[in-house]
Amino acid sequence: MLQRHGSYQEVYNCFRWELPQWFNIAAAACDRHADGTGQPALIYEAPDGTVERFTFDDLKRLSNRCANMLAALGVGLGDRVGVLLPQRPETAIAHLAIYKLGAVAVPLFTQFGPDALEHRLGDCGAKALITDGENLPKVPELATILVVEGDSAGNPLFWPSLNRASDEFSSTPTAIDAPALVIYTSGTTGRPKGALHASRVLLGHLPGVQLPHDFSPAPGDFYWTPADWAWIGGLLDVLLPSLYFGVPVLAHRARKFDPEAAFALMARHGVRNAFLPPTALKMMRQVPAPQRFGHRLRSVASGGEPLREDMLDWGREVFGLEVNEFYGQTEANLLVGNCASLFPIQPGSMGRVIPGHCVEVISPDDGEPVPAGESGIIAVRRPDPVMFLGYWNNPEATRAKFAGNWCLTGDEAVKDDDGYIWYKGREDDLISSGGYRIGPTDIEDCLMKHPAVLMAAVVGVPDAVRGESVKAFLVTKPEIVAGPALADEIRAFVSQRLAYYQAPREVVFVPSLPLTATGKIVRRELRTNTKISPQRHDDQEEGNKTQ
Repeated sequence: MLQRHGSYQEVYNCFRWELPQWFNIAAAACDRHADGTGQPALIYEAPDGTVERFTFDDLKRLSNRCANMLAALGVGLGDRVGVLLPQRPETAIAHLAIYKLGAVAVPLFTQFGPDALEHRLGDCGAKALITDGENLPKVPELATILVVEGDSAGNPLFWPSLNRASDEFSSTPTAIDAPALVIYTSGTTGRPKGALHASRVLLGHLPGVQLPHDFSPAPGDFYWTPADWAWIGGLLDVLLPSLYFGVPVLAHRARKFDPEAAFALMARHGVRNAFLPPTALKMMRQVPAPQRFGHRLRSVASGGEPLREDMLDWGREVFGLEVNEFYGQTEANLLVGNCASLFPIQPGSMGRVIPGHCVEVISPDDGEPVPAGESGIIAVRRPDPVMFLGYWNNPEATRAKFAGNWCLTGDEAVKDDDGYIWYKGREDDLISSGGYRIGPTDIEDCLMKHPAVLMAAVVGVPDAVRGESVKAFLVTKPEIVAGPALADEIRAFVSQRLAYYQAPREVVFVPSLPLTATGKIVRRELRTNTKISPQRHDDQEEGNKTQ
């Protein structure tokens, strides 16, 4: 467990992993807290406003029953079980039961369509699936499907089956490196790949949760995130670490993120700790007079896209605290982060390396760390408990992810003399134009400073002369009238603040940007979807400075 020992360097140097030979996620995140005292574990606010409360004793009893139920259906050690449910109690119960069995959980996002589900369930060879009637029509045929509520189409219902099962179950002893979880990547290159994680992945996440949340847990802590528990950000940044520390979690199913409702929800339940993705924060910034909700947050963490200085200033004004950014990815998460009470936040930086991890910016050519101030690829050195075991049934992709003992994130960055890491862009998002290697992030940050711009995304598009040219997709503020004059103004704005070669030669005004479930901009969709541009404004004037 991370302890405060003075300076950041002292905290980093003093930290040591304490990894047991055997470790079961469910026993650590639930059963050890189920001591008969009624310690709160989960509070669920249903869409209709109904509130249900579950103690650790409740979760132990219900997950024991669920484990017995799955075992009776033939699920055993190493079998993959899909969980296609939103934030709700049954999701947590299912995960705990799967880990108790020594089986492998496969979280699935409820907004996936039939093809996405078929690929993931087929690729991992899922033996069973737990879902609800709403999502059932989308899933392929499986031998075992348990339906939580709604039309079961003849499949067994979750709760009646659960109520017939025994309360008694002894968790399967699982080795620290035993497979426990397959989370599919977003598929930035090729079809989504299943990142296979071991039981140790929960322990590997703990320092990266504690640091951005100011050395949690603290008395009265209570976590919530709008991020779905089907993603690593919801499951392993919030749900499982919180339960591990004995801290209750708020569950709430929202079909669409509503920023005003988010403020009200946190105030209504007294949430103390929140993971709010950048897109959620940007939307919440549009809510007038947010202090009227009377929230009592102790810590706010964010990750997925860099936050600008003005967003950090807004966080201080509204929440009365610093928003601590963190960084990671599905294969190796929570590697870098901020903790304002331990070291000063540098706006635009992702922070410093989380204690317990060896993270460097390395050269893609020789796999060696580059000098401070030089660009390279963020990489984490193995062994590391937060690192994945490999891609499910894809050894070739696994090999390509490593350069020696370095796991390559594919993200380009710079590490400065003080150890702060500055994100530049995805390696495959970099724009090569006229001999310049251009990262989209700096341009997007600049665009967001223009008073007419609400959201911005930048990609590279083929250019016969330059190789690639910069193209910007912009969502303007509601009161703004977009057109060629505004495009010219914005182009000059970037040219004046960054460099002429970074100014977008093409500006497209769009009603919205394609985002992942965790709020990241899907730039590949912008590069390939030619129908997304209702208005296009090119700079084709020869001799113009934005060449």
